[in-house]
Amino acid sequence: MVMSVTDFTITDEEVALHHSIEKERTVRHIGYFSSPNSVKKIQVGICLLLVELCERFTFFEVVCNMIPFCTIKLGYLNYQAAILNLCFIGTSILTPVLMGWLADVYLGRNKLVYICLFLHFLGTALLSGVAFPSEDSYIGTYHVINHIPTKEQNRLFHAALLAISLGTGGVRAIVCPLTAYGLQEHESKTRMSFFNWFYWLMNLNATVVFLGISYIQYSGAWTLVLLIPIMSTLMALITLHMMYCNLIYQPEKCCSLLATFGVFVNALKTCCLQNFQLGRDVTNWLDHAKEKNGGCYSELLVEDTKPFFTLLPLFIFQLIYRVCIMQIPSAYYLQTMNSNLNLDGFLLPIAVMNAISILPLLVLAPFMEYFSTCLFPSKRDGPFLSACIIAGNLSAALSVMVAGFSEIHRKHFPPLEQPVSGKVLTVSSMPCFHLVLQYVLLGVAETLVNPALSIIAYRFVPSTIRGTSMKFLTLLNGFGCFTGALLVELVYLTSEGGCPEEEEERSKLHGLGETAPEFQAAAQRRRSNAAGRLDLEPSRQNSGRLPGGGGRQQVAWTQSNRMEHRAAAWRKRHVGDHLDSE
Repeated sequence: MVMSVTDFTITDEEVALHHSIEKERTVRHIGYFSSPNSVKKIQVGICLLLVELCERFTFFEVVCNMIPFCTIKLGYLNYQAAILNLCFIGTSILTPVLMGWLADVYLGRNKLVYICLFLHFLGTALLSGVAFPSEDSYIGTYHVINHIPTKEQNRLFHAALLAISLGTGGVRAIVCPLTAYGLQEHESKTRMSFFNWFYWLMNLNATVVFLGISYIQYSGAWTLVLLIPIMSTLMALITLHMMYCNLIYQPEKCCSLLATFGVFVNALKTCCLQNFQLGRDVTNWLDHAKEKNGGCYSELLVEDTKPFFTLLPLFIFQLIYRVCIMQIPSAYYLQTMNSNLNLDGFLLPIAVMNAISILPLLVLAPFMEYFSTCLFPSKRDGPFLSACIIAGNLSAALSVMVAGFSEIHRKHFPPLEQPVSGKVLTVSSMPCFHLVLQYVLLGVAETLVNPALSIIAYRFVPSTIRGTSMKFLTLLNGFGCFTGALLVELVYLTSEGGCPEEEEERSKLHGLGETAPEFQAAAQRRRSNAAGRLDLEPSRQNSGRLPGGGGRQQVAWTQSNRMEHRAAAWRKRHVGDHLDSE
């Protein structure tokens, strides 16, 4: 969910020129950072940082508040809220590819920017007006009451999420292709330093965003009602200023993602028709896509795509890593929300834990830059990248393992009542600081894996399909979110009904390499079994409403009754065992 610090680092060794195609450039948009006009450089940099700040603030604001809103206000189960959160993140990751294609083929860049800015503002306005405000919010001295029925609120909430995803995709695809602004004229070392420190600033930006969200969660919901559409409006004004002053980068023409996979499909089809026999002029099975061998594509295009398909197994293997890493924030958020957030009388905002996961990005990035460029520059493209990917995957697996043991450790803590998003919920008394290690390991994994994959995707392919390679990585990230959501659904369906206590503990230890939502669901089922199969999830409080009047009284009675049963079950289980031992 957080962008890598050293993403898209570039090494500038020459690609063979015999298979490179002529690239079109828009002269007025090239070289702002390499131009002697320093005013333009500063203006572009400031505008990009501000647009990124506004867009990231809105995105993370939605992600951080979605789970408590869905579970407490809409009555979702925890796994349902996690699935919706993953789908929103995945859609926001995939839409830049779709919007970039629409801008180049159908609508044009300027028209699409206007449409996406309108959709983004519409989505934030819907969220502020019908979704995030609680039943009784106060804006200054005005008492605002949300009378929208839950069913209509649910529909408008989903429509707002879709509008924000589409708007975010347009802004990321057209306004913020951050790897391309004025880098053509720089040397290799200058490019690397630019990206390292620029993305370090982006993650510093994300830290500021999470701290701001933490303050909003602490101060109350009315601030959120006003701030989200304000940030969207500010982003729109800055974007319109960039369009008016011709500060938006015009990308170079390159091979499209559809054409690249068209080579793959055509080569496979021709190869099947020829019974997988290599001809005299065919040294690689992709050569079947060439026109001279009965295919439909030029020799230059086929030669350019060969390095990309050589790296394809590595990219697909990383999909497994993405499945875990993309769903961990939702599950970790649920863990934090169901832990003790009280710190010496101060109720710690949940978003602070997300800021903790960014600290490794801010601390390790300068050291990695120094290590790779100063100490061992000759090994930057080989063993160093492999070591980063392996270490990052191990760190991610260790983070999930720690999350699983945290859920096992949680059973030794008694329940307590804690206010979350205006509601008093029954949570574990385990301090949330017990979860810090898994957040730090998650940040270390993102710091190591993302830049290494980006370097490989940019460095080891011809310049004509570098954009295609980066888009494919984006698609993998998005598909990782949806695959993770499907995995959460499958785990919930296959484990529905619970299992014996000792079998469940063994299943947790056996599944340490799986995703964190599985541990969360397993721990919740264990607590339900121990409490006599009562429905103890705070996200089900709204399900106690009766048709007609008296719904709120029924909810209050049901919640109080469940708290008493849960406390009695815990005392019976722990105090009784202590007396027996004496």
